[in-house]
Amino acid sequence: MKNPSVIATGGFCFCSAPFMYTVHVDCERECHMATAILAGGCFWCLEAVFVRVTGVDRVISGYCGGTGEPRYEVVCSGTTGHAEAVRIDFDPGQVSYARLLDIFFAIHDPTTLNRQGADVGTQYRSAIFVTAPEQRAEADAAIRRANEALGGQVVVTEVVDAGDFHRAEDYHQGYFANNPGQGYCAFVVAPKVAKFRRNFAELLKPDC
Repeated sequence: MKNPSVIATGGFCFCSAPFMYTVHVDCERECHMATAILAGGCFWCLEAVFVRVTGVDRVISGYCGGTGEPRYEVVCSGTTGHAEAVRIDFDPGQVSYARLLDIFFAIHDPTTLNRQGADVGTQYRSAIFVTAPEQRAEADAAIRRANEALGGQVVVTEVVDAGDFHRAEDYHQGYFANNPGQGYCAFVVAPKVAKFRRNFAELLKPDC
């Protein structure tokens, strides 16, 4: 279980502290958005990467795939069945769902069951929570690509219907942006962000 020792504060930027989600009023743009829900270990890691992707409008850390009303401490016990996950609202005209999945498989280890590094438990499982029928086919294709790239290791990522997504507590939102010097952020999250920057430079937002 991670120890979030610093609480996030308010602000308006995805890529640097302080942080808070911007309220969107452009209905036409919102109507063209699609949603991806992904789980691959700690949601701080996934959020920190995907907020930097061109075409991504917003990323919310939360819980998916379980029962009841989750709270962080209870989810960390592994008893609710939830996975730490992120909801990604994106513009398919700028970045495809398939491309988001390629990033997803590049920044976490999809071959370890219910584990990412030292984070162990079903809440850290690798999962793609599909929100539309066509996403299942895209997810299956992405898993085939990942299996080929891994050269013998087997992807254990689940592909399941999304169900309810629960927004995590406020202090989890923008956690890396607000707490870059916190130990877990510096030694676990930051290398994933750096890997994204190296391998997907063409998708990096300006000034991120």
